[in-house]
Amino acid sequence: MSATHGAPWPWLDETVDVVVVGAGATGGLVARELGRAGCKVVLLEAGPHWQVERDFVSDELHMRKTAWRAKRLTAGADPPELGHNIAGTGVGGGTIHFTAVTPRFFSSDFHIRTADGVGEDWPIAYDDLVPYYERLEKEIPVSGPKEYPWGGFKGSYPYPEREPIAVTHQLFREGCERLGIRSTVAPLAILSAPYEGRPPCINRGFCAQGCLPNSKFSTLIHHISQAVEARVELRPGCMVNSILVDDDERVEGVTFLYDGTEYRQRAAIVVLCASAIETPRLLLMSMDAGHPQGLANRSGMVGKCFMLHSGHEVIARFPVEVLPYKGTPIMATTQEFYETPKDGSRKRGFTLHSHGSRPLGFLRPVVKASGAWGANLREIARDYNFFARITMVGEVLPQVNNSVTLTGEIDASGLPVPLITFSYGDNDHKVIEAGVAMAKRILEAAGGRVEFVAPDTSHMLGGCRMGKDPATSVTDAWGRTHDHPNLFIADTSLFVTSGASNPTLTAMALAWRTVDHLIDQMRSSGS
Repeated sequence: MSATHGAPWPWLDETVDVVVVGAGATGGLVARELGRAGCKVVLLEAGPHWQVERDFVSDELHMRKTAWRAKRLTAGADPPELGHNIAGTGVGGGTIHFTAVTPRFFSSDFHIRTADGVGEDWPIAYDDLVPYYERLEKEIPVSGPKEYPWGGFKGSYPYPEREPIAVTHQLFREGCERLGIRSTVAPLAILSAPYEGRPPCINRGFCAQGCLPNSKFSTLIHHISQAVEARVELRPGCMVNSILVDDDERVEGVTFLYDGTEYRQRAAIVVLCASAIETPRLLLMSMDAGHPQGLANRSGMVGKCFMLHSGHEVIARFPVEVLPYKGTPIMATTQEFYETPKDGSRKRGFTLHSHGSRPLGFLRPVVKASGAWGANLREIARDYNFFARITMVGEVLPQVNNSVTLTGEIDASGLPVPLITFSYGDNDHKVIEAGVAMAKRILEAAGGRVEFVAPDTSHMLGGCRMGKDPATSVTDAWGRTHDHPNLFIADTSLFVTSGASNPTLTAMALAWRTVDHLIDQMRSSGS
């Protein structure tokens, strides 16, 4: 269907320079940079274009609308919950409801096969991302401590650390101090001072419901508006359902669904920024006679080595009021146990965050851990203000059997429902055991009594990993697919290993590096 037949987009009948699929953490950044470089860019997003003043309210149930709601099936020994803490929908993606924790990956994350004999090495090193980490920390900007005791970055962050620190986070730091464990205020993409018309945080605590004052960074309020200013054509409500390829293995564009009708957008280059589930799913859905396993999949690795962080939550009752709703959800952290310990009891490790919560966010892990319901759950809920919790971000090693595949079921859009198969490995269980034990010790050292331990997962990673060998990876070190020279990937599906850090900053750094390379290649070729 052409633009002259009622579609609201002026470039529909043209061959644009680039189509970017997904307007989340990486897609908005990629589109902005391409637009500023003078490219004609179409940015396709399956979800709606949220308006902060119209759509955001401080209500836990209502704001679950910002989570990805399309049907997904799960399997494996540890089938994950793919809910609000996993993926977002709409312009801005998961940055609308993420907790804005923005540490860097460690240098060791990029070569754990060489250093620890597990996982795989990335085709890039930490130093390749340092310039992009620095740009992002200044631009978002990130508020954090003057000195950061772990990893390759020692501080200071561009904006000072957030103050005051709420009781639940004070207790975490007190427990760490009594055990001789270093802790800091977490690096957060949340303002501690005014920035470009945005106010500093006032500790409302509804970061995971969408920040009404715009004190928290999101792609929606930052990169998207700048992309539109750079003449990027944003198309919300457009679900991409296939990628078009010619006889020379070059991508020609995409087809997408809008309001029940399929459209075609031709492009010289396509960049996928759709997430670690939706990017593999789209490649698999694009199968044809010449590509029976889907696109970019001669290696058979599309959808393979999918990863989630182990995100177990440890909850303790205190004899004094903690008031866990005060302040931002995460505000204190320790990465003291991030890497392989000297005793060899496990490979790699975990991060621990103090984690405040709103009432429903507190009750969800309580129910999961205890099965409490009815009057029993009500009694626990009445004491909500006396509980504090710690959440771990545990490294999970890549396994080829952890995967994203297609099923024979069809979703509301008429597309194959993805199946996410996930099981922890032996080492993953060792990391979880160590992380839960340390979280218990910290809470008890602060004066709490641990009552609940809830299994959980967070952060989708892998499924289209980068690598040097086309037989064992989907893209090269720049995110260019091995099989199709003008098809790129720039999201967390590229991750080779999971690390034990919240991944948003690293995903954005990878994406910025990819788009810089792409722009350089376009300029050198005269296109």
